[in-house]
Amino acid sequence: MSQPSQRFAERDCVPKPGTCTLFSMEPWLRGTHTDLPAVVRAVVHALELSREDIEHWCQPLSDEALNERAAANPDPLAPVAFHIRHIVRTLDRLLTYAEGRPLSSEQLVALKTELDPGATNAELFSEFRKGIDDAMGRLRAFAGADLEQPRAVGRKGLPTTVGGLLVHCADHTQRHTGQAITTAKIVQETLTGSVGGE
Repeated sequence: MSQPSQRFAERDCVPKPGTCTLFSMEPWLRGTHTDLPAVVRAVVHALELSREDIEHWCQPLSDEALNERAAANPDPLAPVAFHIRHIVRTLDRLLTYAEGRPLSSEQLVALKTELDPGATNAELFSEFRKGIDDAMGRLRAFAGADLEQPRAVGRKGLPTTVGGLLVHCADHTQRHTGQAITTAKIVQETLTGSVGGE
């Protein structure tokens, strides 16, 4: 049986490099990754949406704007750079737990530097793009996994499952994507008096 909706999605909705995808069809409606089971496919789509939104709203920011801690009550907002680092480094940690492995010393060091100042646009987006690509590759390995398989998180060994970790990959990524975008708008308005990209 033919799948016209998938052909339409591939022809008209898959974003082209350098184009604004904000108003195009969201990844979960494009008919892509149909070789993956529903849960894994949904997580991959969530990561694709995050990548497109972060690229659209945050990539144009200057180094200064990416590191800016906008005033808020009671504490300043975490900078956009934090959210971008936190998205991909958390994906790495969550997928490590899902794979049944403990975190490495390198991952623990990376965790402690997510709020470090001085990020440049080039290095930040290089890490972001690589992190999203790596995560999507690792997610594919769960295509035939038992999602009810138990897993433990952190030093306390808090209980969850493979499925719980994969779903959290999606919801955590989307939460911080929203925070990054909101912060980007606030910072850009603070520094320039205008909100770009709208």
